[in-house]
Amino acid sequence: MSRTFDDLVAEAQAVSVDGWDFSWLDGRATEQRPSWGYQRMLAERLPDAAAALDIQTGGGEVLAGLPRLAPLTVATESWPPNVDKATRLLHPRGAVVVADEDEPPLPFADEAFDLVVSRHPVTVWWGEIARVLQPGGTYFSQQVGPASVFELVEYFLGPQPEEVRRGRHPDDARRGAEDAGLQITELRSESLRTEFFDIGAVIYFLRKVIWMVPGFTVDQYRGRLEELDQQIRRDGSFVAHTTRFLIEARKPE
Repeated sequence: MSRTFDDLVAEAQAVSVDGWDFSWLDGRATEQRPSWGYQRMLAERLPDAAAALDIQTGGGEVLAGLPRLAPLTVATESWPPNVDKATRLLHPRGAVVVADEDEPPLPFADEAFDLVVSRHPVTVWWGEIARVLQPGGTYFSQQVGPASVFELVEYFLGPQPEEVRRGRHPDDARRGAEDAGLQITELRSESLRTEFFDIGAVIYFLRKVIWMVPGFTVDQYRGRLEELDQQIRRDGSFVAHTTRFLIEARKPE
């Protein structure tokens, strides 16, 4: 690697982190994908739905990448830059984007949708999902599991307590869905290898996924970043592990 630490930092700080497109990391970081193929499975389900809701759509990239949408497709998003991006991507596809604060209640009537989906939601309001689903309707989601990329999180924040490491456990998702009256039809999880090949990739990732190291700034963590830069140059990469789980739940008729 011939580029200096300062060059990589400046580049990673200058690039936009709007939306949920990680293509800037191509060649600089890799993340193993879950074996089930969420987008493919979603593409199989959406055309069969009459009315579908995508919660926390980000920049709308997942929906925009599907060959067909439901006749009525609605997406919600809270962050204004993502609302703008999702609107530009999804309006030409006939989908409606609704700015929503990701707090209950969802801005829709009871039993408005026969399919509710979400990829990597930050929060899951199970009662609201159950409320807006029609009887016989389905919730389908890929979510971030417990202690995801915690090798990186704990590099900056130090060892985390067990209750933090266990957060977002699929067993808790099962319990939340069942408490809301939904029936689990599928639940599976995987641990996946992630590698960062330069310090710019680390900085970009932490700027974009803001809940990993809350309040992250280069100035605050410069010393640790310099040490990690040297480690990556020596070892070739920094290895972490993401956790993902797939959950599908049905509202009884």
